[in-house]
Amino acid sequence: MNINDIRKLDGNLLLVFRELARTRRTTEAARRLGVTQSTISHTLARLRDLFGDPLFVRRSHGLEPTRRALELMPRIETLVDLAGAVVSRDGFDPALSERRFRMAAAEFVGALIGGPLVETFRRDAPRASFALDFLQGGTSLEELRRGEIDLVVGEFLRLPPGFVTERLYDDRYCIVARKRHPVVKGTIDRRTYARLPNVFVGRSGETGITAATIPDAALVSTVALVPRWLTALAMVSTSDAIATCPRRLAERMAGILGLQIVDADFSGPRFTVSAVRRARHADAGVDWLLSAVRRAVR
Repeated sequence: MNINDIRKLDGNLLLVFRELARTRRTTEAARRLGVTQSTISHTLARLRDLFGDPLFVRRSHGLEPTRRALELMPRIETLVDLAGAVVSRDGFDPALSERRFRMAAAEFVGALIGGPLVETFRRDAPRASFALDFLQGGTSLEELRRGEIDLVVGEFLRLPPGFVTERLYDDRYCIVARKRHPVVKGTIDRRTYARLPNVFVGRSGETGITAATIPDAALVSTVALVPRWLTALAMVSTSDAIATCPRRLAERMAGILGLQIVDADFSGPRFTVSAVRRARHADAGVDWLLSAVRRAVR
């Protein structure tokens, strides 16, 4: 935008856009902002003129955002939150906030911390919410850099400039089988592991599943390759297949799915899960979110 366009972008425009994006109805947006419906319609006309796009198209079920509006949503949410933090004397108040946080995480991390995180929001931030995407790697970091994501959680061997990282926990891989497995009885050797049908998880969110992802048939018997850890665990729980997965996730799901956990020195290396945020970007809301993630991990 040039300077004249920036002058047109006042706080009222941002608030109306955010409420229309959330509610998809002018009447509900007007009610939540305490203004008339005609005020919302007038402001929407200004927004359309400013961005050169219809933004919200009327349909039978309400307002449907255009592609341009979908691109703007996370950025305008961030602008409104930052503006609120600037003028607030008390910083972020989870009890009052209606912020919708955006996170990216490895799928096994999301499955591990999701439940405890929901309980933290329900108890401490009942009007706020979070969206969780299974983006990983460079894609997640680029969206974090642009401010479209608040926090990324996963495995990172190295980070480019512009980010700060915090170690959350260390983990290792283990082998899982159903409790009444006919062969696995609390232990497993390398030969048994290789001949039993294995369900493997291919990396998803970065690359598709290809034949190159499947382990060498001379080394291990592969019965299935799937994109999600929970899918693999569910398959193992109702079959005689086995799977190798992060141990913390296995511990969380073992009682639910009736699984036994077996540690073996050939099941895989240890690894570290970290939280990544933007450097030099003060945000009391992200501070609170990170503390909630820490509690969920514990």
